[in-house]
Amino acid sequence: MKKLMLTMAIAVMGFTAVFAQDSTKRVRRPMPKLTAEQRAEKATGALEQKLGLSADQKQKVYAIELDRAKKMDTYRDADHKEVKTRMDARKSEMKASQTQLESILNAEQKTKLEAFRAETKEKMKDRKPGKGRFKKDKAPVVSTPPTQG
Repeated sequence: MKKLMLTMAIAVMGFTAVFAQDSTKRVRRPMPKLTAEQRAEKATGALEQKLGLSADQKQKVYAIELDRAKKMDTYRDADHKEVKTRMDARKSEMKASQTQLESILNAEQKTKLEAFRAETKEKMKDRKPGKGRFKKDKAPVVSTPPTQG
């Protein structure tokens, strides 16, 4: 009887260990290679949906995004020797396109865009190395501390 119970316990533990492992690997979906026009259209559509752009604003935003996408294509295709120089140039291009974009938007759309950028920035903080799922637990931030009576 003891041998039967021991065998059953070992079998249950073995089956538990086998079925506990995830045998299906997640397959990363390959990102489609989009042209500059497709990326500009996608970015314009996202901004139109988030900010409620008018038809005139949409055309201007599309022109800015298309120009930016074409410049980014040239940076990607360029030689990888001068990485630092290209990074600085890309940052200046991004600043210039942001400035052009903000000149088109009205005040309400600008505030929505800033809120969206801040939200995206917060999401990206967790993706940086050392800041993700392995970071040490910190004390929770209390927005309204209790009053002492």
